[in-house]
Amino acid sequence: MEAAKAYGYPRAMARTQTMVQLSDDLLETLDRAAGRRGASRSALIRELLWQALAEDRHALIGERIAAGYRRVPPGEPDDWGDLAMAVDTSTEEVLRRLDAEERRQGHEPW
Repeated sequence: MEAAKAYGYPRAMARTQTMVQLSDDLLETLDRAAGRRGASRSALIRELLWQALAEDRHALIGERIAAGYRRVPPGEPDDWGDLAMAVDTSTEEVLRRLDAEERRQGHEPW
């Protein structure tokens, strides 16, 4: 499958021709693989490059996520505030309101 289609591009992207030197063995292996897949040599090279570079992109994204957690470890207040404290405060408020509602209905809160 063409990388442009695999990554959601509606049409082929602009391309630049790049010369790559390959050994006879590698070229023969490439041609056999392209034939089995029903793809051109160029299309297979593009697909394989996208696959190989996707691993690098995923690793980079993972590292950025990890760096964010190192900067602001989970459970520590950040620009959004102290989430644990907000959850506790919210829970207490809900429980107080439920107790008041039970009392209004003539029931003893549990």
